[in-house]
Amino acid sequence: MSQEMEYRRLGRSGIKVSVLSFGSWVTFKNQVDVDKAVDCMAAAYDAGVNFFDNAEAYAGGESERIMGEAIRKLGWPRHSYLVSSKFFWGLHKGPNSRNTLNRKYLLEAVDASLERFGLDYLDLIYCHRADPDTPIEETVRALSDVIDRGKALYWGTSEWTADEIRAAWDVADRNGWHKPVTEQPQYNLFHRERVEKEYARLYEDIGLGTTIWSPLASGLLTGKYLDGIPDDSRGALEGYDWLHDKLTDGESNAKVRALKDVADELGVTLAQLSIAWCARNPDVSTVITGASRVEQVHDNMGALDALAKLTPDVAERIDTIFA
Repeated sequence: MSQEMEYRRLGRSGIKVSVLSFGSWVTFKNQVDVDKAVDCMAAAYDAGVNFFDNAEAYAGGESERIMGEAIRKLGWPRHSYLVSSKFFWGLHKGPNSRNTLNRKYLLEAVDASLERFGLDYLDLIYCHRADPDTPIEETVRALSDVIDRGKALYWGTSEWTADEIRAAWDVADRNGWHKPVTEQPQYNLFHRERVEKEYARLYEDIGLGTTIWSPLASGLLTGKYLDGIPDDSRGALEGYDWLHDKLTDGESNAKVRALKDVADELGVTLAQLSIAWCARNPDVSTVITGASRVEQVHDNMGALDALAKLTPDVAERIDTIFA
């Protein structure tokens, strides 16, 4: 009997997200067309996933377009799912359109994103990175205005420092503007510091939620790179050369081999165990999973069963491997 999907509040907000969610980074357009997107998203939704993550920068806006078209084809009622996008890198050349969080860019970018999705509003919008050149007041006010205008319901940050998040929250608090409710950081067995240490005070102090990405460390934690880089993997994609060294690192793969022994004993896959390990952290609101095939979606959703097997003893063994 498979475990049922769990839903967690996104930080201190009232919204609830499925503990496993579905994201389109890398896969949509590069590996997944509309038909495949329909199949993968349907499989995730049927498993109880209600949060679908995207960004303006993914495939230069095409990822949003594909996801929007897939949602229309699936005919889901709007109340049954949450969809997000992120803004910072920009799609157009020019000093006010790239690597910025100024008011002009943000208001225009949200409108363009809604058009690509074919939606009236986004549930969640993120600042994809921090912008040291724009006053934090300007950015927070613009995001609050986007929410007041009904174009988004909540906002958050992605890969901001704890200080930057706190500054944004304080500005919003002082002015009665909408506060950031979540952060989207990288989090996995190889990458723990920020989520577990840097943000530690923020969970209690401001009720920060987290929608974490890369639970499988770009696929390293699936074990598929233990014997080199397969031709059909992300590591072989054009433009992803920067991943090669990371994926073939001997020390890292030795840890993955040891983790595989634990996964085998529990009767789960490496991917399921690695995703479940992220979800075990109570400060993680949702773990964003990705897939280019329906089979991968089903496999990822098996992390719910792995989560039930992740006892304190097992967690301690895993900590020893990755210490």
